[in-house]
Amino acid sequence: MVLTALTVLGMLLAALAFWPLQGAAAELMSPVGLVLVYLAGGLPAAWRAVAALWKDRILDIDLLMVVAALAAAAVGAPFEGAVLLTLFSVSTALEERALGRARRAVEALMALRPETAFRKSPDGTITEIPVKELAVGDIFVLRPGARVPTDAEITGGRGALDEANITGESMPVTKQKGAMVFEATVNLDGVLEAAVTKTVEESTVARMIALVTEAQAAKAPSERFSEWFGQRYTIAVLVGAVLAFAVFTWLTRDWHEALYRAAVLLVAASPCAIVISVPAAILSALSAAARKGVLFKGGAALETLAAIDTFAFDKTGTLTTGKASVTNVVALDGNEPGLLSLLAGLEANSEHHSGAAIRQEAARRDIEAVEVRNVAARPSEGIVGDADEGRLWAGNPRMAARMGAEIGHPALSALAEDTETVIYFGRDDQLLGAVSIADEVRTSSGPALAALRASGVTKILMMTGDREPVALRIGAELGFRDEEIHADLLAEDKVRMVGDLAAKSKVAFVGDGVNDAAALARADVGIAMGAAGSEVALQAADVALLSEDMKQLAEAHQLARRTATIIRQNLIFAMGAMAVLVTGGLFFDLPLPLAVVGHEGGTVLVVLNGLRLLRAGPGHGAAKTPEQAGTRKADPALALAKDQRG
Repeated sequence: MVLTALTVLGMLLAALAFWPLQGAAAELMSPVGLVLVYLAGGLPAAWRAVAALWKDRILDIDLLMVVAALAAAAVGAPFEGAVLLTLFSVSTALEERALGRARRAVEALMALRPETAFRKSPDGTITEIPVKELAVGDIFVLRPGARVPTDAEITGGRGALDEANITGESMPVTKQKGAMVFEATVNLDGVLEAAVTKTVEESTVARMIALVTEAQAAKAPSERFSEWFGQRYTIAVLVGAVLAFAVFTWLTRDWHEALYRAAVLLVAASPCAIVISVPAAILSALSAAARKGVLFKGGAALETLAAIDTFAFDKTGTLTTGKASVTNVVALDGNEPGLLSLLAGLEANSEHHSGAAIRQEAARRDIEAVEVRNVAARPSEGIVGDADEGRLWAGNPRMAARMGAEIGHPALSALAEDTETVIYFGRDDQLLGAVSIADEVRTSSGPALAALRASGVTKILMMTGDREPVALRIGAELGFRDEEIHADLLAEDKVRMVGDLAAKSKVAFVGDGVNDAAALARADVGIAMGAAGSEVALQAADVALLSEDMKQLAEAHQLARRTATIIRQNLIFAMGAMAVLVTGGLFFDLPLPLAVVGHEGGTVLVVLNGLRLLRAGPGHGAAKTPEQAGTRKADPALALAKDQRG
């Protein structure tokens, strides 16, 4: 910015030589101003050009501008060359400042992370320590207005937390014992005690920053094309300018005029606007999406989402809340507490939503879970583990069939005929009983599906491993037709169906990221719901919706389409403007200052058009302090801007 200011100052001094200064003052000021412009505006560009040529073997656009300015000075038009360098320096500074908004978003999120925490020792002593010293299992105290130091599970107390800076959720979320809290969220009221589940290096915020940092390195196809085009086109422009100089010299017999025309062509044909068109839009869209709690793993996922015309949804935990509750317990031996004790022990470490419901039911009845060893999940079937009495298992009829158990017991017939989910439980080949679990449709699922249909998505399907009666009940509530509902699916069935869809159209699969990893990976775009704190979801998906609000999905799809539209607008405008300027430089007497204004003005315009996408977010403000909690939302727009100035 300092060099840009010096360049502008030099340009003003050079301009004063025309008016109002006259005589000796003008003769002094003009060369001083021009030298200042060429030094402050030309040397940095020349240094960048030489560095790119030496280090990366790239002839970039900085070289074009420096060559054009020197050519103008060589033919006796140093003022026009100074105008070029001044506008080039100003436009570079404006673009860096504009795209730097995305960089500063990461700094804002980093500023949210507290530096200290109040750790509670086993004897009840509370000590303030640096957050980095917290270890898994440590208990810390969270006071009203304080920010959560790292991901943890509440062990005592009840309070409302503002999670806007992580999930994009606008309303505070009330949490109590057993609930998860995420780093950098704000405790609005109540005193909470929580046990550390992840160190600060592995927290949700740390993984979000790492995810988006990696995303910036994975450029979108159109970004890679614009870079590839810009590098090769620069060489073509330099060669074309040399040829134009030779032709104009032969036609006019005046090498001064020929060099001037070649300099005009250098400026007019420079692809600055084309090269910057795509990253300006992509970075702005990534920033806007992050403010809404949506993380894209790079511009490629953003571009692909815009082309999606088929959506396939998992049911449990995606279209439904996943916060199921146990509605009925049937123990074939009549000992319900004993069955729940074994079942809760088996489900103790399960990530599936039914496991959480079973654990909550056991806790509600004050039933202590037995210890179960060697627990392993069987995707789309259930879970197994070892106890003293034998091999325990729980799951759907496929799980029972795998274990050789017969589930057609008269006492369970009423459960099997209901539209609720049934979890069968047994030991070895013996059926011990079953529990029924009810799940509710998310309130945001219906409006989100309607928005997708209204946006032109041609096919929306529901895929689930649950029983068909349950799937039909949920599907009917959400407006699915019977042929759009696919039930009783194994994990491999989902992968096969997604593959079949992908062979005919662009398909996105939306799941909870726990047991749908293969389908998420097979789809053109895998979208994980409720991914805050979920390592599985962040690894498996291309897009992570950090909260459990389905409206984020529809908004992300609309944002992706807007981004594609703006990229097309930018490229059409940039190529059109360049064609007009090149035509003027070749066949008409286009002045160098006009070529400069057209070139630099076009570059700034496409950047500003791309930055319009920043308004696609919900308008979060700057990062809030604890004192501001509940009154302003933080802005964790995580897109890192890599300078791709054209």
